[in-house]
Amino acid sequence: QVQLVESGGGLVQAGGSLRLSCAASGLTFSNHAMGWFRPAPGKEREFVAAVSRNGFMTSHTDSVKGRFTISRDNAKNTVDLQMNMLKPEDTAVYYCAATRSGSLWTFSLIDNEYDYWGQGTQVTVSS
Repeated sequence: QVQLVESGGGLVQAGGSLRLSCAASGLTFSNHAMGWFRPAPGKEREFVAAVSRNGFMTSHTDSVKGRFTISRDNAKNTVDLQMNMLKPEDTAVYYCAATRSGSLWTFSLIDNEYDYWGQGTQVTVSS
């Protein structure tokens, strides 16, 4: 049974930092690209960041570029999202997801292409 378990969410003041972590089990982690998503107005889930299977290729949505960084550790089966300079508009439940699609160097920005999802972790940024 595949499990993705997020942790690290919480309440932080604007300008602060949080580090989200997602621990994966029940799958061959290195065979999956990983992503982070959050709900957005008019969308069920909005792409935040993604990392390729080998960890060398990443993408971040424009609104978080320069503030958030996604990374993965295939030895530990974890994917992290370092969130700096947080803004109130970053407040959301953040979901970790895994996809078998693509190759060693690719990832997906589309939520429907992800096969497995975590339960989410709440991030609240106060102004």
